[in-house]
Amino acid sequence: MSRIGKKPVVIPAGVTVTVENNTVTVKGPKGELSREFSPAMAINVEGNELTVTRPNDEKASRTIHGTTRALIANMVEGVSNGFAKTLDIQGVGYRAQKQGNKIVLNLGYSHPIEYTPEQGIEVEVPTNTQLIVRGISKERVGHVAALIRSYRQPEPYKGKGIRYSDEVVRRKEGKTGK
Repeated sequence: MSRIGKKPVVIPAGVTVTVENNTVTVKGPKGELSREFSPAMAINVEGNELTVTRPNDEKASRTIHGTTRALIANMVEGVSNGFAKTLDIQGVGYRAQKQGNKIVLNLGYSHPIEYTPEQGIEVEVPTNTQLIVRGISKERVGHVAALIRSYRQPEPYKGKGIRYSDEVVRRKEGKTGK
C-alpha cells in the first residue's frame, strides 16, 4: 500500500474542495485550481479531510495512487499559502530589473532578455541579483523558475549564472599552465 496515498489530506479553514466526476476543484483565499484525475481513483471528502483510495492492487492503480494524493495536497497548499522559488544571479554585470509587469535580465549577452510572466505567476525583484517567483500552482512556479534559470545556467568554472537559492554548484579547477 502506498504510504503517501494512505495519508488523508487535511483541508484547512477557508478552503473548499469539490469533487465532480474525478475533477477536483479547490477554492481558497489565494485563488482557485482545478484538475482532472484518473477515473480509477476514488476521491472522497469527509468533513475537513480528503482521502484517495484505489480499487485494486494492479500496477497501474498503484502507480497513480500516491501521485493523485500528492497533487491534491499541493493544490490545497497552493490556494491556502501559495508557493515561491528564489533565484540568485551571480556574475559581474549580471542583473535583473522589473519594468512594468516584465522582467529585464542582463546576463552577459549582447542584448537584454525580456520575460513576461504568465497569468497567475508573479515575479518579484527585491534586489538586482535576486528573483522570487510566486504563484498558487507548484507546477507552474517550478516551470517558470526553471525557464528563467535556463537563460544562463550556472557554469562550474567561475560560478556565473542563475541558480536556485538552495542550489549548490560544484566548482571545477581551470587549466593549469606548464
